[in-house]
Amino acid sequence: MTEAWIRAVVEAIHSTPSQAVIYLSGGASQSLGLLMSVPGATSTVLEALVPYSRVSMVDLLGKIPASYCSQQTAEEMALLAYNRALKLSSPGAPVVGVGFTGSLASSRPKLGDHRFHLSTRTSNQLYASTVTLSKGIRTREQEDTVSSQFLLKALSKACRVVQQTTGSPLSESDSLNELEKQFTEDEELQQVIDGQICFKIYPFSDPPNAERKIILPGSFNPLHDGHLKLLEVATSLCGNGYPCFEISAINADKPPLTVSQIKDRVKQFERVGKTVIISNQPYFYKKAELFPGSAFVIGADTAARLINPKYYDGSYEKMLEILGACKARGCTFLVGGRSTDGVFKVLEDLEIPEDLKDMFVPIPAEMFRMDISSTEIRRSRGMM
Repeated sequence: MTEAWIRAVVEAIHSTPSQAVIYLSGGASQSLGLLMSVPGATSTVLEALVPYSRVSMVDLLGKIPASYCSQQTAEEMALLAYNRALKLSSPGAPVVGVGFTGSLASSRPKLGDHRFHLSTRTSNQLYASTVTLSKGIRTREQEDTVSSQFLLKALSKACRVVQQTTGSPLSESDSLNELEKQFTEDEELQQVIDGQICFKIYPFSDPPNAERKIILPGSFNPLHDGHLKLLEVATSLCGNGYPCFEISAINADKPPLTVSQIKDRVKQFERVGKTVIISNQPYFYKKAELFPGSAFVIGADTAARLINPKYYDGSYEKMLEILGACKARGCTFLVGGRSTDGVFKVLEDLEIPEDLKDMFVPIPAEMFRMDISSTEIRRSRGMM
């Protein structure tokens, strides 16, 4: 693989809309330099981390791995990187997680094989490869070059760059084992329900040039004009942002949604051309971790529950601490009026703690008031 070919691959990666998080341990270090040295890296590389020590790897994985250099560890790293990329990416951008772990030539002879394990994860694909290198025919730098070339090629494939035929950097005595698995939509959604991936986005609307998401969470059973109008008004108040609806597959006090139920609800958004996110976090403090810097659109009834110590084990201080963490992540709440027990309430009717007041922004009643509920719609349609 020539320098010209490698540069062309990196340029092609940067020309795609994909954004990546890369976790490397024990090799492929040149790949980061190559990615960062070509213009366009800031739009592709969201984060790169080198958990080189065992303590660092345990901290990343959240456990002691069965083996620090194995295909399973590379796949777990790639999945962690994919979930991290989902959180850091621009609205609607396709994301890639890359995991790499290697045991290459070092200052001391190694008893085991010189090898590396590589994995990439996208929304619907897992790629994994294991390469065993012949001992004694390359220096450490040369082995790092080989592993870096493999990583760049795998990343380009995950970014859907058209693959060009090129010579392999492997010798006849080296070995390569590859695995590729495609995920169906049903499998992706089940992974969200099971907590393997943190969310799946359906970008039915074109994403604007904005980093911030404006999110209206709900069950949307069914989606109605009130929901659409509320998010439209909230977006106009924010000035700039990516309007999204969000459904949690996991409910705090009900069974999880099934894959079939989720797909039925997603179809509603496809029909009206609105983006929807399927997550697995029913609580707002967890949503804030998933979507830092976002504006959440809620009703006054939800805002009242958010500031009620009853939902924080009866502790006012715990409520302040948890919502303060949401604030520290740059999240805000846009609050629309809501009829509760026949009474229309707005943000001004609530006693917001002084330290949190700037987190809550009212949606004026003259801009939005629609006394309609999904419950009434379901009842009128005989769905209850």
